Amino acid sequence: MDHTKVKGYVLGAVAAASYGLNPLFALPMYEAGMDVDSVLFYRYAAAVVLLGGLMLARRQSFALRRAELAPLAAMGLLFSFSSLFLFRSYNLMDAGIASTILFVYPVLVAVIMALFFHERVSLLTTLSIGLAFCGISLLYRGEGGATLSLLGVALVFLSSLCYAVYIVGVNRSALRRMPTEKLTFYALLFGLSVFAVRLRFGADLQPVPTAGLWVNAVSLGLFPTLVSLVTMAQAIRCIGSTPTAILGALEPVTALFFGVVVFGEQLTFRIVTGVVLILVAVTVIIAGKPLAERLSPLFRLHRLR
Repeated sequence: MDHTKVKGYVLGAVAAASYGLNPLFALPMYEAGMDVDSVLFYRYAAAVVLLGGLMLARRQSFALRRAELAPLAAMGLLFSFSSLFLFRSYNLMDAGIASTILFVYPVLVAVIMALFFHERVSLLTTLSIGLAFCGISLLYRGEGGATLSLLGVALVFLSSLCYAVYIVGVNRSALRRMPTEKLTFYALLFGLSVFAVRLRFGADLQPVPTAGLWVNAVSLGLFPTLVSLVTMAQAIRCIGSTPTAILGALEPVTALFFGVVVFGEQLTFRIVTGVVLILVAVTVIIAGKPLAERLSPLFRLHRLR
């Protein structure tokens, strides 16, 4: 294997694993009494500043055409509500399981393309959908008949659905050719405005209580956001979108690892089986060449949920 491919696989793994750090930085802020909207406001604000600084350093243009404003506002709304639903679910269920269920968004993209854009549903796609929902059912019903929070599962599913619609929207709108960094910057900026409104323009914004938690707030904007974005873009240039997307399976694995090791979340054979089924389902659907070619831009965009 040549040096470029090795570099690409390493960068793809770093991109996926760094996104899985979301719960590691968010959960301590919850434990300190901060609400979801405040945590996400700080996350989006840090990401906007960091990404804007990166674009300035690279001398990239911030200019927009009038026709791009409405699609960007719509994508920003989908972006922010995907984050909101996911981060709210962390209060209702284990973060590792939430991150795993979230990972079904490529399956939902395939369903949307089939229902609304007449994308052909192959046998592999049907198999993937079945495997994904089998995996979710195993995660939903735990040992001894106990079940996860129905509201928590619904929130994660809504988060995944919002992101799937975002992906299809980007690929079917005037934003398709927009550079990744510019698209993400404005999606974050419009998303930040959603949390500003929800927090009554700062009136309900909770201060970060300690210096240590400021590290968490900035880290949310840095590692699951900027680091993931940059390394993902570089990985795609080295090895292509499909192998890079398959490496995205490290996202829920990383979240599950930190959930168990740091936060003491439960890990049983049933949960492991459910996680494996979901990862296999997503890998199969991503590896399907027609879908991967049609949706290749999505693998440059899915760092910031």
